[in-house]
Amino acid sequence: MLSVSLAAQKVEFIKLNGNIKDKNSRTKSLTFIDNRTDKAIGSIADKKETAEIKFENEDLKNYIEKWFSDDNKKLGTNDIVIMLEELKAYDEQDENKDFPYAKVKIKISGFLKRNERYYFINRFDNVIICNPKTTAHPQNFLVPRISEVITEFIKSCYFLNVTGSYIPESEIIHYDEYLGKTYQAFHNPELKDGVYLNFKSFRNQEPTPEYSPEKNRKGKVVRLLHNGAQASLSEMYCYVETGKAYKLTPVGFDEMNKDEKGFYIHSSRVNLFVETKTGGIFIGAIAGGFVGAMIGAAIDSASSSNSGAMPGIGYKSTLETDVYIDSLTGGYIFEK
Repeated sequence: MLSVSLAAQKVEFIKLNGNIKDKNSRTKSLTFIDNRTDKAIGSIADKKETAEIKFENEDLKNYIEKWFSDDNKKLGTNDIVIMLEELKAYDEQDENKDFPYAKVKIKISGFLKRNERYYFINRFDNVIICNPKTTAHPQNFLVPRISEVITEFIKSCYFLNVTGSYIPESEIIHYDEYLGKTYQAFHNPELKDGVYLNFKSFRNQEPTPEYSPEKNRKGKVVRLLHNGAQASLSEMYCYVETGKAYKLTPVGFDEMNKDEKGFYIHSSRVNLFVETKTGGIFIGAIAGGFVGAMIGAAIDSASSSNSGAMPGIGYKSTLETDVYIDSLTGGYIFEK
C-alpha cells in the first residue's frame, strides 16, 4: 500500500528563472518577505494521481534575492520590498459546474523602502483557474502561471508608481489596514453623488463636477457629458446617484455593493476580461493613476472603464460571483 501511495503522488516545481532585470538600472536591492501563514502550497488532482506544487528552492528569501542579484549587475538607488502573502493550490467544484477546477490563489505586494518608511507600489490578489477541458495535466498550466505572475510583478515594481502615504516599518505586515484608514469611500456613511474619472478619485470621494451622466428614456445612462458637451464613456470610472455607485464595465454599468470586506460587483471573468489594443496583457489594475504590472505591451492608462481586468491570466470562466474592488489599486479580486 505504501508503494501505491508513493506512486500516486508527484511533485511539480515552480522554477523562478525568468528575466527580472531592471532595464533602467534604478533598483539597488530587492528584499523578499514571506508572510504566508502556511508555507505549504498544496496539491491538485491529475487524473488518478495528485500533484503537489512546491518551489524549486524552498529557502524562498535567498532564492528570490539571489535571482535579483544574478539578473542585476548594474544597480541604482531604489530599495524594493516584495511580500508574498498567500499562495495556495487546490481543486474546487463551483456551483452549477459538473466537475472541479484546479486553481491557484496568489497574493503578492510590492513596496519602495526609504529611511525605514515603506511606500505601497502595487499588488496582485487573485485566483487563477485551469480549464480541465483543454488541459490534461493542470499543474503543467498553473505552475508556469505562478512563475510568470511573480516575474512580471517584480518587474512592474521597478516603475515605482507609489501612493503618497507612507507605512511605518512596524505596520508593514498590516499595510492594507494602515493605508485604508484614510479612504473616505470605505468609511463615510454615504457616497457623494457625481462622476468619478478614476478609482483614486472615487476612493477619496472627489467627483469631477464638470462631468455628468445622461440617461435615455428608459432611465439608463448612455452618455457622458463634459460641461454639457458629449464625452466618451470610457473617461468614466463610475458614477454615484442618490448614494449608490455604478461601475462601468465592458458589458455596461454594474451596481457596486459594499460589505465588511469592501466594494464589489456581481460579474464573471468572461465579462470583465479585456484584451489591450496591442495584444498585451496586464496584472493588477490600471486605476487611479496607479499603473499595474505590464506583460508584453504598454497599457493605455487613460481608460478607467476596464480597470482591473486580467486578460490572458487563466481560464475566462463564465461563473458569476461577487468580484471585489481592490481597496488600494482599484483592480478586480476574483475569489472563485
